[in-house]
Parts: sequence; structure tokens; C-alpha cells
Amino acid sequence: MRTKLENLSQRAPALRLWGFAAAGVVAAGVAATALTPPSVSHAQAQSPAAVAAARGLPDFADLAEQISPSVVNIRTTVRNGGANAGPGRGGAPEGDEEMQEFFRRYFGVPPGQMPGQPGQPRRGGPRQQQPGAEEETPRGVGSGFIFSNDGYVMTNAHVVDGADEVYVTLTDKREFKAKVIGADKRTDVAVVKIEAAGLPAVKIGDVNKLRVGEWVMAIGSPFGLESSVTAGIVSAKARDTGEYVPFIQTDVAINPGNSGGPLLNLRGEVVGINSQILSRSGGYMGIAFAIPIDEATRVADQLRGSGRVVRGRIGVQIGEVTKEVAESLGLGKASGALVRGVESGGPADKAGLEAGDIVTRFEGKPVEKSSDLPRLVGNTKPGTKATVQVFRRGATRDLNVMVAELEPDATQKAQAPAAGGKAAPAAAAASMGLGLADLSDAQKRELKVKGGVRIDSVEGSAARAGLREGDVILAVANTEVADIKQFEAVVAKLDKSKPVSVLFRRGEWAQYALVRPTTSR
Repeated sequence: MRTKLENLSQRAPALRLWGFAAAGVVAAGVAATALTPPSVSHAQAQSPAAVAAARGLPDFADLAEQISPSVVNIRTTVRNGGANAGPGRGGAPEGDEEMQEFFRRYFGVPPGQMPGQPGQPRRGGPRQQQPGAEEETPRGVGSGFIFSNDGYVMTNAHVVDGADEVYVTLTDKREFKAKVIGADKRTDVAVVKIEAAGLPAVKIGDVNKLRVGEWVMAIGSPFGLESSVTAGIVSAKARDTGEYVPFIQTDVAINPGNSGGPLLNLRGEVVGINSQILSRSGGYMGIAFAIPIDEATRVADQLRGSGRVVRGRIGVQIGEVTKEVAESLGLGKASGALVRGVESGGPADKAGLEAGDIVTRFEGKPVEKSSDLPRLVGNTKPGTKATVQVFRRGATRDLNVMVAELEPDATQKAQAPAAGGKAAPAAAAASMGLGLADLSDAQKRELKVKGGVRIDSVEGSAARAGLREGDVILAVANTEVADIKQFEAVVAKLDKSKPVSVLFRRGEWAQYALVRPTTSR
């Protein structure tokens, strides 16, 4: 097993984020803890000062005993071998393409070489099976926790994704077939229900009070080893990893199978759901991520109520605001969300938002980085009239937008502007490496803009800034340009020793570039 894991690490040297519901695997690991440094004698270790120092360290024993009954093991199965088995589902377990890929991805070994989980259906040799009958095959193992005493269990969406059956095992060894109430892939939160009452539910903590450096503990089933307890500290909060939620980063040992298990503070309150790890090999390397429990609870409440999550949307495509762009626009600091595109006829369009605007606040809450805006909008009930503060050409203004409902997997098509217009000589533009053309009336109607200039050729400093042929320049140095004449007038007044901000449109999306005009020496 060790060799295989090492080989996997070698084949995948890049850092990756892994969700980690472990397939039916048992692996044992041993951790050695040095209780006393070698340089400290036994007498010194027993000194009052040493004892007092030791008493200052957290003791997780009572906490583990208290919380463990609320943590469950979750195993999932798929049905194989039936006459109606679909593609990728039929045949013996060892021939299942999903399982093969899962084992290859995490462990670098074929599933047939991996031992089965205690309590799972036996994965021995071929079984005699009646024609048309279906057989349950182990698919994965994860964790979860009871958050209401009437049988609701919270876990990760990827733990139950693709499963035909879900089984929940309590610490007293009782096993229940669970019903998936709902799963939300955007936040990786799922709720399942078992038919039981009087269960020990967890206490929900306050993530806002969680501090970096604070001790936390995790309980789960790494590699199927049920009720495993690990501990560490909070490494960071509101960590962006490209996901929808601001993760809690910890150094708690988390491995495949810990998915969906609780992250707890020293008061025994759940502050997060262990969800992902940053790893070169698929195993723990000191960086783990948990979904903040306030985000998870908000999703779980909707899943319990309707089986799905309703989110708000305003119809914008956004990007980051860099330090250089912020300085060139006079924004002060690199914060906010750059509006790169506005959906035609969408809520933002109707409210007057424009490509190039920088959203600085939403409903009075600051937008520090671009990822803040989707969370704030998503948590707003559709039908709400919200106030959006934007920074536009050196000034802030408030706009009122009616929040709509986010549709699953909604995509917008980007269209390149049609060719047209005639290139005109432009000295200032040429100094930046640009060949420009005015937009025709048809192009303006197609792009839904009042003015702008199209780039017919690009080289030098403009090319180095990322501008391309076909881009449409909408503004220069915070000033709108309707045509080449106005572009030339604006650029002619600029300090040629400083970079100039250029708001341009590529397809449906707008963005800023910083161009440093070439100066003579």
C-alpha cells in the first residue's frame, strides 16, 4: 500500500483539492507522539512547572466521549448485475468503471486488490445470480453527524453522489438505510434521513467566534476506521479555493473517509464539516478544509424544507480587482468585484449596472473580493430589492436591483463583435501599439453600447498588456470614448510615464488592462 501511494504521488506532483469519501478500503496507520523531549529528564518532566504546563494543554478525551455518539459512518452502494443496469453500472464490482477510476485516483491500485469494509456486503468471488437480479456493490465510505434527534444527518454531497443506497451506522452498531433528502453540489452539503428517534444531536457553534490558532477536533471514518479522533488548530478562515464557500483551513489530520464528519471546538460545538484536503497524493499533507457550519446549516435547512437550495442572482460576470487597476482608477485599495459582463435583460442590466463597474457593497455589506459577491447575492431571497453600490469612473453610486432566482447550470454565450468600420490613423493609439477602427451603428446595436473603438491591430505595450485584435475599447483612464477622435484626445492628455487603465470588451465580457505607452528616450 505504501509503495502504491508513493507512486501515485509521483504521478501527480501538482497540488490538488480532493473531496474524500473513501471507497471500501481498510488501512491502518500509527502515529507516534513524543510526550517528553529527549533533553528533558524524568525528574524535570515530573516537576511542578512541567505538570502545570501539561495541564494547560487541551484534553480531548471527555470531548471525544461526549460527541462520538453523534457521529455516524456512511457507506454507499450501487446496484450491479441486473438486466436493466445502465452504462458504467453493470457487471462485477471489479469491472465498474466508476469504481476503477475512484481507486486509481485515490490509491493507484485496482479495486480488486483492496479489502472490503466491515459491515459492507461481501466482495468475495463471483456469486451465483438469477437472471435480471441486481446485486449491491460497495461504492464509498464517508462520515456524517446527527443534527436533529429525529434522524436528520448532515454530510457531504460528494459522499452520497451517485449512490443507489445509503446506509448509516451509529456508534452502537445499529445500521439504518437512509433516504437522501437533498444534496447541494455548490456547497458540498447533503442531508439524509434515518427512521429513528431520540438520537444524540450535536450542538451548533458560532463560526464568527472561531479564531485562527484555536484548537479544533475532528471525528470521522478515515479509510473506514470508524470513530477516529484527530485534533489540530485553525490555520486560516475564509479561505478561497475556487469554491462557493469560504473554507476553514486546519491542520487536523483528515483523510479519505473523513468527508462529512464534524469539525468541533473545545466546547463540543460543530463549527464545520470536513470536506477537502490539499494534497499531492490524495492523502493528508497538513492542509484540510471544512465548510463553515453557518453556511452548511443555511443549506441544510432549505434541503429539509424543500429538497433543494434556492439562491439569488443578478446576472453579472465578475473578476478580481488588481492593485494596479485599483490605483489607476483611483479606487484606493484593491477591493470589490469587477463587472466584466452584464446579462442582457437581466436584473443587473435593468438596474443600470455596466461592464467595468466595480461593486463595492451589496445590501450594505462590503465586497472585499470578487468571491464575496456571489455569496452575498446567493444568500439573498429571490424577489428581494437590494441596493448595490458601484464605483464607476471615479465616483460611487447606489443602484437598486431586483434579485432573481439562480437557475442550475445557467450559462451565457459569448459573442464576438461583427467585423465592420474603417481603420483610421491615430498617433496616440499608435504610440501604445494600437490600430483602431470606429464602430459601425450595427456593431453598437449588437454590442448594446453607445460608443467605443475596435482594435484592428495590436503590438508593443498594448499587446503585452493582454489586448487582442477584435477587442472593443470602451474607456481610457476612467473616461468613456465614443470614437477614435475622442480616444486620441483623452490619450494625448495623459502622463506618458504612467500606466493607463483601459476598459475593453472581449465577446460579452469586459475587463481592465494596464497599458504603458512607449516613450522616446
